[in-house]
Amino acid sequence: MSVNKEVKRVTTHVLLEMKRKGEKIAMLTAYDFSMARIIDHAGIDIILVGDSASNVMAGHQTTLPITLDQMIYHASSVIRGINRALVVVDLPFGSYQGNSKEALNSAIKIMKESGAHAVKLEGGREVKESIERILTAGIPVMGHLGLTPQSIYKFGTYTVRAKEEYEAELLIEDAIILEKSGCFAIVLEKIPASLAQKVAKQLTIPVIGIGAGGGVDGQVLVLHDMLGITNEFSPRFLRRYLNLFDDITKAVGNYVKDVKSNDFPNSGEQY
Repeated sequence: MSVNKEVKRVTTHVLLEMKRKGEKIAMLTAYDFSMARIIDHAGIDIILVGDSASNVMAGHQTTLPITLDQMIYHASSVIRGINRALVVVDLPFGSYQGNSKEALNSAIKIMKESGAHAVKLEGGREVKESIERILTAGIPVMGHLGLTPQSIYKFGTYTVRAKEEYEAELLIEDAIILEKSGCFAIVLEKIPASLAQKVAKQLTIPVIGIGAGGGVDGQVLVLHDMLGITNEFSPRFLRRYLNLFDDITKAVGNYVKDVKSNDFPNSGEQY
């Protein structure tokens, strides 16, 4: 019997047990009640209320503009839709960097006002103090290494990270620092598969990959990407399970046509 099937609610302890037993962890983003309800019902283990809401919900070019209050709005909507999944919320840009007291206050605000179960933040050794301070309040923390979208202007590109040996060694060191600091899991984004597998084997905590190969403990994708709601974003790591952009376009087109031709509503669709 899989750990996944046995539990009524996924917790950080359940995720550790899944890693120990070699059971893969499935994680997706969600930003609203309706989608969260569907993917929770479908058996997802972790729902990430990602700062990617800045892109897919608000139409920004980067994740930087989204605010703490906007993240709380999305997170509280998701929480109302779930019964089983662990809900992790991204600390948005500017709410934790360089100030561990502000990081703690931001995390507490998210937990109190949204009812979420954990927070996630980007970075390695430079956010160690913030992680440790958040953990003093009993708030679980997920780390994030590799491609860190909040640092896009520092790197200037969304290309694969840690291809060079020096950068790879730094990433491994950072992953160990995050585990020792108390993170319950780490996301590795867009790094070589061999490096990601090496990190997953070295750590006792789960490693979730996005564009990091299959040798890690689980996978995460942005919901709007894997459902094909977004159609202009096609990285190598993305598998589209539906093409909702075309399906919804067709459905709306048919609705418009039926309204214009007076076909909708028909006699059976009125009072």
